[in-house]
Amino acid sequence: MDFHEVRFPANLSFGSVGGPERQTDVVTLANGFEERNTPWQHSRRHYDAGVAMRGLDDIEALIAFFEARRGQIHGFRWKDWSDYKSGGALLAPSYDDQLIAFGDDLTPNFQLIKTYRSGEHTYARPIIKPVRGSVHISLGGDEQQEGVHYQVDNTTGIVTFNHPPNEGDRVTAGYEFDVPVRFDTNRIMVSVASFQAGEVPDVPVVEIRI
Repeated sequence: MDFHEVRFPANLSFGSVGGPERQTDVVTLANGFEERNTPWQHSRRHYDAGVAMRGLDDIEALIAFFEARRGQIHGFRWKDWSDYKSGGALLAPSYDDQLIAFGDDLTPNFQLIKTYRSGEHTYARPIIKPVRGSVHISLGGDEQQEGVHYQVDNTTGIVTFNHPPNEGDRVTAGYEFDVPVRFDTNRIMVSVASFQAGEVPDVPVVEIRI
């Protein structure tokens, strides 16, 4: 799948609406009980960039970005302003935000993840598009140095240690991240007159699996 490692202008995504979607199959049995199942292991996010357009300069930038991606052909990065950090929304990422693995003396590679918790239940989301320079890693509570102790592939979210972490060592991480998306439309419909009157175009964007 063709993917451009470029972020949709963050000032244009600020103010957009969107969030996660789940696919659930619900079957009602003869006795009135339900059986519920899902074919999706991970949620999929949808956004509408159109509501964030504030002026004709924004529309010009949107059209240029759309044309450069060839519409739906090429994926790109998207900053979800409601969920783009490993920790709290008002806090800078810290190396101990997320537990991503335990060392086993053998494995040098680990996928960045973000764990969502509610009560006793959790969901682990793979983070495959970390923001360059934002990743902080620790082993056993000791912060490591990128380029000395580990490397980060910013196109996959894989962290590779120069030496496999020791058995039982907690591997933790903090980071900012983007969502891999594509345009979910083949055309951008804009009327300058209606836009100046307060109407905005629909610009649907959808998360992709890569």
